[in-house]
Amino acid sequence: MVGLGENMSIPSLEQEVRTLFRQRRLEYDDHSGSFTQLDFGFGDDFSNRYFAFDVKEKRQPYNLRNWAATIPEAHFFILDDLACRKILLHSPNAGLLVRDTPQQRYLFFTVVDLFLMPKTRVNRAIRRTQLEWKGKWLIDLRNGRPLSRLDELLTAIDDYLGQRKAIFHETHECYGGYVGEEIGKGGIERRPEHWNKDFGATR
Repeated sequence: MVGLGENMSIPSLEQEVRTLFRQRRLEYDDHSGSFTQLDFGFGDDFSNRYFAFDVKEKRQPYNLRNWAATIPEAHFFILDDLACRKILLHSPNAGLLVRDTPQQRYLFFTVVDLFLMPKTRVNRAIRRTQLEWKGKWLIDLRNGRPLSRLDELLTAIDDYLGQRKAIFHETHECYGGYVGEEIGKGGIERRPEHWNKDFGATR
């Protein structure tokens, strides 16, 4: 992230991603002008490793007084509820790349992170000819995977694709550990006699 905060002519995040793909000689889809597709996609669809992601940027600090947020400003970010639902539409091979210009860092969120991590949802008033509402997510950027360089995005995506079986089929405890939540314990300990009783009651 050369020159962020020092040079106002830094390339857009979209251009940075295009440059990365070209440098790595990777074929990719660019839907950054679409309202229905995620911004970028790449990988082998035949082997179920095609991955699509949106890109967003935090360009300047937020005024937290406008949002009643408890997240420290350095880690505070706002997403559109609709944009997050679009990522969910393309799951499970989908995610979000954020460029945090004030903190000079990148963060990568899988669709699983977006689904599970703590968040606050609010409706923001918008008045054009009449009052309308736009859904927003208030999130903590620390719940994304930090990337010191943009090219680490490819490794992060590859790691996620390699973990899908464990995430979606094998891990029974609450998945992930996210800033802003504490996973406790609840209920009574389950034993074989409980399973036998449940089985008999449903047959």
